[in-house]
Amino acid sequence: MKRVVLGVQYDGSSWRGWQTQPSGGTVQDTLEAALKKFSLTDIGTVCAGRTDAGVHALEQVVHFDTELNREMFSWVRGVNAFLPASIAVRWACETVSTSHKDFHARFSAVARTYHYVLYNHPVRSPLWHGRAGWVFRPLDVIPMREAAQFLIGEHDFSAFRAAECQAKSPVKVMYEIDISRRSDLIVFTLRANAFLHHMVRNIVGSLIMVGNGNQPPHWLKTVLAGRDRSRAAPTFMPDGLYLAKIDYDPKWGLPQDSSYPLPWTC
Repeated sequence: MKRVVLGVQYDGSSWRGWQTQPSGGTVQDTLEAALKKFSLTDIGTVCAGRTDAGVHALEQVVHFDTELNREMFSWVRGVNAFLPASIAVRWACETVSTSHKDFHARFSAVARTYHYVLYNHPVRSPLWHGRAGWVFRPLDVIPMREAAQFLIGEHDFSAFRAAECQAKSPVKVMYEIDISRRSDLIVFTLRANAFLHHMVRNIVGSLIMVGNGNQPPHWLKTVLAGRDRSRAAPTFMPDGLYLAKIDYDPKWGLPQDSSYPLPWTC
């Protein structure tokens, strides 16, 4: 038995999220169906972090166990032959370990990075439909950057946690939040040890309230300290959210890029 790890990229616009559902239509269901067609056996997968409907992934990391002997490039080319255009396996490897069960896509992760892409223009753009959030009111990135600094470090992020979140603890460590503007696009990049359900979208929604002048930067500090979800902004749309990168200890030998660029910035 060996443990194979895949790097998977997908456009989540047409999918009902990552996690399998009885009615299908999810990335996991589609990937496992492709694995079965390629391997002629049932293969169950475990991912690094579940994404919601409409959320994209630049690099989702998935592992599965198999007794099959295949070259790693065969897992990439073979599985991709059975996947739709919106999902692709980018790389495959067998983890370097004395025991194939040591590595775990979710529990071995040491950090996760998300991008949120926002189109800030008075008129919506059909070219960004499903791929970026949209705010028509002008946003000022300077107060948003100031507000974001209150979230850096270890905190109880209950104020940004969805009611259906299943995480054991709301305490997470936010390593960095970067907010950059390129013409009409604003890109929020958040890196933490882990994220709560809807945490990124709830934070982005709250930063937007600062950027449009409805709240001052220090308001976000008050919201965080209050640990009350009702005091933060409503959950923002999923369209512009991208799971960008999962960080692991180098000992696992995963072929990960040190960067995590958005496709149009490469």
